[in-house]
Amino acid sequence: MKTMFKPVHPGRILRDDYQEPLELTTGELASALGVSRQTMAAILNERAGISPEMALRLSRAFDTTPDLWIGMQRNYDLYNAAEKFNPETEVRQLYTSTI
Repeated sequence: MKTMFKPVHPGRILRDDYQEPLELTTGELASALGVSRQTMAAILNERAGISPEMALRLSRAFDTTPDLWIGMQRNYDLYNAAEKFNPETEVRQLYTSTI
């Protein structure tokens, strides 16, 4: 699965499009979301991903949908996995569709 561009980590979107414009510290954002400052820092610094629970928290806090956050994380994860994975050499095909 190749895309034309590398997807942005959702932590960067959270930082650049929400945290910074609202002038929130990492601690303030963490408190508003009901998570630890360490958890929030890991996401904002792109060391951790967006879990389904975090997607629910973010959707509530920023009037978005959980699907927005899960979709960004899915795209980021799939792109990075595809960069490292070669199905031609690592997987033996077991079935071919006739449709």
